[in-house]
Amino acid sequence: MCRIGQSPFTAGPPTVNNRIQTSFIYQEVKLRQSLRLRGEMAQKGVQLDLDTISCSVCLDLLKDPVTIPCGHSYCMNCIQSYWDTEDEKQIHSCPQCRQSFTPRPVLVKSTMLADLVEELKKTGLQAAPADHCYAGPEDVACDVCTGRKLRAVKSCLACMISYCENHLQSHFDVAQLKKHKLVEPSEKLQENICSRHDEVKKMFCRTDQQCICYLCSVDEHKGHDTVSAAAERTERQRELEGSRHNIQQRIQDREEDVKLLQQEVEAINGSADKAVEHSEKIFTQLIRLMEKRRSDVKQQVRSQQETEVSRVKELQEKLEQEITELKRKDTELKKLSHTEDHNQFLQNYSSPCLGGSKYLSNINRYCLRYFEDVTAAVSEARDKLQDVLSETWTNISLTVTQVDALLSQEPKTRAGFLEYKCKITLDPNTVNTRLFLSKENREVTVMYTAQSYSSHPDRCTNHYQVLSRESLTGRCYWEVEKGTGGLSVVVAYKDSDTVAKRFGDNDKSWALGVYKRRSEFRHNNLKTPVSAPLSSRVGVYLDHSAGILSFYSVSETMTLLHRVQTKFTQPLYAGLFLDGPPENSAELCELKRVSVKSSLLRLLFGIISHSSVCSSAPPARRVLITQQTSTDPQLRQVGGT
Repeated sequence: MCRIGQSPFTAGPPTVNNRIQTSFIYQEVKLRQSLRLRGEMAQKGVQLDLDTISCSVCLDLLKDPVTIPCGHSYCMNCIQSYWDTEDEKQIHSCPQCRQSFTPRPVLVKSTMLADLVEELKKTGLQAAPADHCYAGPEDVACDVCTGRKLRAVKSCLACMISYCENHLQSHFDVAQLKKHKLVEPSEKLQENICSRHDEVKKMFCRTDQQCICYLCSVDEHKGHDTVSAAAERTERQRELEGSRHNIQQRIQDREEDVKLLQQEVEAINGSADKAVEHSEKIFTQLIRLMEKRRSDVKQQVRSQQETEVSRVKELQEKLEQEITELKRKDTELKKLSHTEDHNQFLQNYSSPCLGGSKYLSNINRYCLRYFEDVTAAVSEARDKLQDVLSETWTNISLTVTQVDALLSQEPKTRAGFLEYKCKITLDPNTVNTRLFLSKENREVTVMYTAQSYSSHPDRCTNHYQVLSRESLTGRCYWEVEKGTGGLSVVVAYKDSDTVAKRFGDNDKSWALGVYKRRSEFRHNNLKTPVSAPLSSRVGVYLDHSAGILSFYSVSETMTLLHRVQTKFTQPLYAGLFLDGPPENSAELCELKRVSVKSSLLRLLFGIISHSSVCSSAPPARRVLITQQTSTDPQLRQVGGT
């Protein structure tokens, strides 16, 4: 190990060796002092300047350090590689001071520097990589550093300068500088300097909505509404917090909405999966049933085929026997015809009995008709099944999902309307005294004389009309069967003004009048003619939340008579107004939903067993393709799904 002051070079001029020795002693003292100082500064969390033990070529801590004659130290590999590039010139220089040496100095590792570097490493102080120390293109550089600038770690709003770790230390040591406001490094510090007065912008002009310096406030912004930037920041900070609170509240609301929508998605998926599962199960059962019917038809057709073929073959054998017998007789007669003896001919010849059987008379009467009838029956079943599927498919699509209730989509078919059927009865407390209620308060009839009803504030006293007992909310559908006279089908609020006036003469009732030769819609005493074709039955569809009220003429098809789009503010009631002679009546119809499954089952179980095959075939050869009753296990299985 080299002693302090001993030259690391094996030979050289005395002057050079003395200079190296002096440089080495100075460097050792400097490093010892630097090490002690850096240890103290490290305890304060301050990054140290380790340039004295860093290689200026690789910018890292010295590795196998050597000191060249000018006194600068490098990693052995770094300086050797550097000098290798100068061998052609035969002049070798220092990368830092550019001092040249001839001949090329011999390098020897400086164990003293190596020990110092190791000692520094033990204290945890290592030179940071250059990329972490020096300012890059995207970093804020220290405004105090000269030469290659280090990366700034803080910016001072009082000094309007950015500092690296080293130059920031004074802000922690000097009492006056400790009061300065330090922020994260910013390249926009100069924007805080007034370009006109070269002063810090510490004021804010509310009139022009911009930051200004104090001189601006008494110059071009004189008379404006100005406050300190800190005061404006405080006020806007409160606004910002309020905005953040509102945004956070909206975020929470939206997150709740997202959760609800996710739950809705899960509900939709679950409902759809369940519907698909049940539908697959039902259709599988129906397919199995159809397969069984197909097998039964095939088996019975083959059985009938075997019977008929056996019958025909039996007949064929009998005919062949008869042919043989006839041929034998023909041979005898032929032989007799050639006999020349007249007496012998007359003795042997007798008139043959040819009373043949009538096997052929009915041979084709029922044989082929049976199979034709089977084909016709199966074709009829196919056609009727196709018709049922075509007519009920809209029903299936409407009943699969409940989402339409949210979308307020009005049904398109009567089966769709029947999904919203509601049971309505007429209120005896509102019926006019000349009206009589029957059929469990579903039918109303005009009477010749007044009926005995108790006094009630809701009673219609001036007109032959009545309201329902039940209020109507959500989606509802009902139908009214018209009698011989005029009729108004009504939807109304229930209050004293409504029952006192004729339905349709105020803004609280909507009435569709159906008469013998005309019809009209009436609301708020305004009449609108209705030109659509009429039937004896009127359907009413109400979507209270969507504000939709529609009147339909119900026959084989649904014909829209009139549609109202408004906003309902109270519960609604169904109503009837009767016009015309006594005994005119109207009835709230009892409605039943169309069952798609029952229609299919009735078709599947009824067509073949009651087809024309059984009715048209003769009793002797009638075939039952399948006798199905309510005890059929497959019928119970499918019907109960």
